[in-house]
Amino acid sequence: MVSTRCKMAVKEELKKLGLHYILVDLGEIDIMENISMEQREALNQALLVSGLELMDDKKAVLIEKIKTLIIEMIHHTNEEIKTNFSHFLSKKLDLNYTYLANLFSEVQGTTIEQFIILHKVERIKELIIYDELNITEIAWKMNYSSVAHLSNQFKKVTGLSPSHFKQLKDKRRSPIEEIGNLNPVN
Repeated sequence: MVSTRCKMAVKEELKKLGLHYILVDLGEIDIMENISMEQREALNQALLVSGLELMDDKKAVLIEKIKTLIIEMIHHTNEEIKTNFSHFLSKKLDLNYTYLANLFSEVQGTTIEQFIILHKVERIKELIIYDELNITEIAWKMNYSSVAHLSNQFKKVTGLSPSHFKQLKDKRRSPIEEIGNLNPVN
């Protein structure tokens, strides 16, 4: 789950099945009852209709937690990103970053760093479109060492400079759920 809308969909499906939850958060659900296999399958089928799925695989759950933390840090905070992502992820998940990075690369086919870059560029597009901050302020907010660093990374990903992107009439953005996935959800 990567959005508030996803959490609402999960809560609704739990309610329909008569299940009571303690917690529905991005990437995890804590249910009060012990659920039967039939209830579990019914929940899984209902979630699939919404484009969501239950995960049992511990590695898949950990990958989703990594993605969720990155997405929350980049897209759902208004504060400047002033933290080292490797330290942040390692501390939040209480696991060695090398293990997290290797697992992520193995499962996703891309690095955590590349996933972060893709999400930062998408957030930069959003900030450019909002037109509330200039490129220097965006670079500061997104924790780039300089405007040149932001511009170079932005151009590598999009093929455009930030200023050229700003001039486009049709500013293409990607849904958060599809960024960094090998198989985008349609």
